[in-house]
Amino acid sequence: MATNESASIFSSASLAVEYVDSLLPENPLQEPFKNAWNYMLDNYTKFQIATWGSLIVHEALYFLICLPGFLFQFIPFMKKYKIQKDKPETWENQWKCFKVLLFNHFFIQLPLICGTYYFTEYFNIPYDWERMPRWCMLMARCLGCAVIEDTWHYFLHRLLHHKRIYKYIHKIHHEFQAPFGMEAEYAHPLETLILGTGFFIGIMLLCDHVILLWAWVTIRLIETIDVHSGYDIPLNPLNLIPFYAGSRHHDFHHMNFIGNYASTFTWWDRIFGTDSQYVAYYEKMKKAEKKAE
Repeated sequence: MATNESASIFSSASLAVEYVDSLLPENPLQEPFKNAWNYMLDNYTKFQIATWGSLIVHEALYFLICLPGFLFQFIPFMKKYKIQKDKPETWENQWKCFKVLLFNHFFIQLPLICGTYYFTEYFNIPYDWERMPRWCMLMARCLGCAVIEDTWHYFLHRLLHHKRIYKYIHKIHHEFQAPFGMEAEYAHPLETLILGTGFFIGIMLLCDHVILLWAWVTIRLIETIDVHSGYDIPLNPLNLIPFYAGSRHHDFHHMNFIGNYASTFTWWDRIFGTDSQYVAYYEKMKKAEKKAE
């Protein structure tokens, strides 16, 4: 009975999504994207797409998404949005971060990416355009991946802060007390593996097309670079997402080395009370601002 009810609810939701989708104007980018996708399939092997394609997507997106935050340091107008105004970015720190990133990306992450092809083959994950999921279903699966990753990240990140192991692994990520976007993946190799596992769990459970790999990595990079940006930008569209943590939430974690352990959402910190210092700090700031007015 419960199974039938669940199936009915899911069917109704799918029909509702299809109806809304039918009301939307035709996407002008769909045909060019379809042509580009089919060209890729015709000219490259699955191994090349899954391995080198995934590497290119990750590297291009990572540094492209980092670019606005990097440029903010040269724009005087943007300084008022920097959270820790007394700790500006330095060339020395950014260069050091860049070198560690290259090592992590090519010597830690690339070997993991090489396993993507074998994963898609073993689980018979399709590449073809005809079986590519609709945008709404793709976004729903990305949301599922985000919830899974956020849960894994909260508990494992909190564990990495345990006094017995913090100095051996996670301390490297906290080397820069005022974070900047490029620092998002600046970490000890073991941390890259430990926390990165959360990224792959969702893929293993929810992947129904290779496009999900690239869609999920895109969303995850946008999120993690945003929360590490060090800037609280007004009208940031990500702040419209319910329970989204944002840059202030994670910046507080870097500033104080405690609390706010989740990567994307706020509910785990709220449930376990690990955001209490953060909440008290900003309530105090708001009161001080009101008095100043």
